[in-house]
Amino acid sequence: MPLYTYPPTHQSDQQDDFHGTLVADPYRWLEDPATAESREWTQTQNQRTRDYLDQPERAGILDRLKKVCHYTRWSTPTKRGNRYFTWKHEALENQPVLYWQQRFSEEPKLLLNPNVLSKKGIVSIMNVQPSRNGEWLAYSMARSGSDWQEIRVRHVETKEDSPETLEHTKFAGIAWHPKNNGFFYNRYPDAATVAENETSFYNAVYWHALGTDQSEDILIYERPDHKDFDFFPQVSHDGKYLVLTVYLGTDRRNRIYYAPLAEHAPHFREGNPDFQSEFVELLNDADAHYRFLGNEGEHFLFFTDKDAPRGSVVQIHCKTGERKVIIAEQEDTLESVSIAGFHFVCAYLHHAHHRVFLYDLEGKFTNEIKLPTLGAVSDLQGKPQDDEIFLSFASFLVPTSPYIYQEKTQSLSPLHPVKIDFDPSAYETTQHFCESKDGTRVPFFRVRRKDVAPTAETPTLMYGYGGFRHAMPPSFSALLLPWLEQGNTYCLVNLRGGYEYGTAWYEAGTLSQKQNVFDDFQAAAEYLVNQGWTSPAKLAIRGGSNGGLLVGACMLQRPDLFGAVVCQVPVLDMLRYHRFTIGRYWVSDYGNAETNPEHFQFMYAYSPLHNVKAGVKYPDVLITSADHDDRVVPAHAKKFTATLQEKSAGDNLVLLRVDTDAGHGAGKPLSKVLEEQADIYTFLARTLNFSWQV
Repeated sequence: MPLYTYPPTHQSDQQDDFHGTLVADPYRWLEDPATAESREWTQTQNQRTRDYLDQPERAGILDRLKKVCHYTRWSTPTKRGNRYFTWKHEALENQPVLYWQQRFSEEPKLLLNPNVLSKKGIVSIMNVQPSRNGEWLAYSMARSGSDWQEIRVRHVETKEDSPETLEHTKFAGIAWHPKNNGFFYNRYPDAATVAENETSFYNAVYWHALGTDQSEDILIYERPDHKDFDFFPQVSHDGKYLVLTVYLGTDRRNRIYYAPLAEHAPHFREGNPDFQSEFVELLNDADAHYRFLGNEGEHFLFFTDKDAPRGSVVQIHCKTGERKVIIAEQEDTLESVSIAGFHFVCAYLHHAHHRVFLYDLEGKFTNEIKLPTLGAVSDLQGKPQDDEIFLSFASFLVPTSPYIYQEKTQSLSPLHPVKIDFDPSAYETTQHFCESKDGTRVPFFRVRRKDVAPTAETPTLMYGYGGFRHAMPPSFSALLLPWLEQGNTYCLVNLRGGYEYGTAWYEAGTLSQKQNVFDDFQAAAEYLVNQGWTSPAKLAIRGGSNGGLLVGACMLQRPDLFGAVVCQVPVLDMLRYHRFTIGRYWVSDYGNAETNPEHFQFMYAYSPLHNVKAGVKYPDVLITSADHDDRVVPAHAKKFTATLQEKSAGDNLVLLRVDTDAGHGAGKPLSKVLEEQADIYTFLARTLNFSWQV
């Protein structure tokens, strides 16, 4: 008798011709979530998952998760005018709340509380940009986890919203004019004006005058000849230039255009109906990555990997194009740079953890900001001419906290010390290196309790991502703590496709080399097993989005190596991913199997949806998605679930969890995060066969 039986799922005879190869897609009908058959199928899968996960131990797991998350969290301050703006996430509130203050010694004043906008906490604030004088706040809101947002404007003192609402935006930049009377932003066309499959094309830059209706906004720049261009506007620190970063999806190689700003932005178009002609295409070859940092007159400053795979800072004259290296490439990878406190503040990755160095504006090294321990910095903030530098610091065992660094005293001090129901001194983080299939040295971190010696019976959870230049330094999540308290081990693997060792490391995990990412992850798993620190039966892997692709591919390629898989909001249909919402953004990492025969060959070889084999005992898997995920649509998770269940001989567990009123993850209410995490830990306890002590 099989251990598990699955309800039959209707199959169609759908086939597609990819360059002479016929590929079946029997569950194409699951791509449409609105049909009665699709809804019923999803409801059946969700109920089956609940039947498995609603166990007595789940309540204790959820209770502990709530306790470790019951603490106050603060963000790094942002200064505009004489005001500091800071997010505060109090205990178990679903969403953080925005405050402002003029001095750190005074009580912060509430400005924006998204928790009152929805009883379920499903309205989140995705972006806030105070005006330069700190009088106004432009903020974007999203509902149910969608990437689509609307922008509103609030007066800081009165907390009253201006009447306008700006729609048709996602991933929007907001750049205030120095006169504080409006801002530039990028948006997509009204859905009614374009074809249904082109709502995420034709991005354009507009000027919005404060207090006016969106219909009065002025078109500043568009490129209908390149409908897939996306723009991000910035206004230089001196207020003299509008700088556009031009992207093609997630391709790191971008363009930089700029235009001089008139003194009063609403007047720049008067007498000049063709404002677009004033834009200068300063960097238009798309041959490297450039990030605008600021300017000194006509000299623009950029972070770039041009002729510097591990990053450098360069100066480019905006009229002559004359280039000068300010901070040369180092042995470690330069991940982020800000101009603050009269310095370049540079965060370098040293074997996947951060070190922070200060250079004067001529590029001369002046000091290192000593961090509390091995960990990671984020959100480097500060004004170029203020003696204050702000950053957030975290490690696996140290909660994310904001710090202030003052150059005069060369001191780094916490702004809001964190108190949490957890003793980090009982745990340790160590870094290790394994050898991948092609001999590449791959780092990973291991976190565990000091008093528990790991053995082959130790439950271990491995996490990875490996894509889109995302480095994965140590980070803090209170959700991890209950896992560690059980005496279990957690491992984070720094895979190729990330940015830990610069552009070459990233490119080695893209396109035809994507298999390197899976090989790296499997090598780390083999290392753990060979050291006797765990065993395949006790080893679980977890990844989300691109990381969902990672664990989906690895479970199929090495089913003998893992005991359980948590595959979250995953990309799994590599032949059709580019057809959904913003999937086209990812072609630079993955390729396009539809238009390129060579891409089809290597993508088809690893595409999880197309590599499930009948009769193979795969690890038990929990696949998660969300009904409002318009970044990685739920069709990936649903079609993969149906395929695994169809091919199963009944000796492996395949569960699908589709959340409601939720999206890809950003802005997800804490209550939903905790419920999902309780499900994941219940799943792991049962499938790895250990007793969760509550």
